[in-house]
Amino acid sequence: MNTEQQIDAFRESYDVLRDEIAKVIVGHTSIVEGTLIALLSGGHILLEGVPGLGKTLLVRTLSRVLDLSFNRVQFTPDLMPADILGTNIVMETPGGRREFQFQKGPIFAHLILADEINRATPKTQSAMLEAMQEKSVTAGGEIRRLAEPFFVLATQNPIDQEGTYPLPEAQLDRFFFKLLVQYPSAPELAEVLRRTTEGHHAELRTVMTRDRMLELQKLVPQVPAASHVKDYAVRLIMATHPKTETALPVSNQYLRFGSSPRGGQALLLAAKVRALIQGRFNVGFEDLQAVAHPALRHRLILNFEAEAEGITTDHIIDQLLSEVPKTAAVTA
Repeated sequence: MNTEQQIDAFRESYDVLRDEIAKVIVGHTSIVEGTLIALLSGGHILLEGVPGLGKTLLVRTLSRVLDLSFNRVQFTPDLMPADILGTNIVMETPGGRREFQFQKGPIFAHLILADEINRATPKTQSAMLEAMQEKSVTAGGEIRRLAEPFFVLATQNPIDQEGTYPLPEAQLDRFFFKLLVQYPSAPELAEVLRRTTEGHHAELRTVMTRDRMLELQKLVPQVPAASHVKDYAVRLIMATHPKTETALPVSNQYLRFGSSPRGGQALLLAAKVRALIQGRFNVGFEDLQAVAHPALRHRLILNFEAEAEGITTDHIIDQLLSEVPKTAAVTA
């Protein structure tokens, strides 16, 4: 298969997946696109939005259109690491002897919905996030590999913070994208009400196998990015580091810490996926700009002044995209 055929096949697979999801999910075009870009990049996703906007429904729909095993974990304050990872239990053998056998937890699936992840204690959160980073778990004295591909889609509610445990910044950094789920528009709400109050039932098909997903993921790193495009990604990340020579004034004023190298990795990989679904086999500046907000918004740490003035990380990313030049200045 030549390059043009690979691009066409990638784009066709993406379009079929997106259209199948649209049978259930009304609107949320950017959220669905961001979710699919992250999955095709092999990354985990944090979905944030108030209750009732379809975050859980989106993940459930994904599990139905992808030929992948799926488990849902409802995070609560009393959830323990063993409830996610699994534990050793005593089993009696046919010969009457007793021995320990490992009982796998729900983490042993391809697609994990971590519902309201900020309601679990830090100990349980860290067990989940360790599995996300290492793609393996240590339990019963053994390291056990997780299924490939392995995705975590976590949801959290930005309101009703009583009894919650906000994710530490170092753990937030493990998410490839953070997507903000907004309220639907009036026409979208009307369609939601029609579908949910008039007995509408969408017939979903499984449109992508595990092997096909792995094939698409392997194609992404092969997409070339010119040196000046990669340099632009580097300068975007460096501009977020306060109190450095490369920092923008807005970063010095409102940030305590800037993006980690993972932010740069997310920028480039997501831009490569976007280029493919746009029908191109090379990354452009517009691809980096299109994915900058979901890739960086959870990796910028605001200072007290920003919080006092109501400045968000999205505001700072807007400034970055408008002020960081696409080409580096040439010095004599």
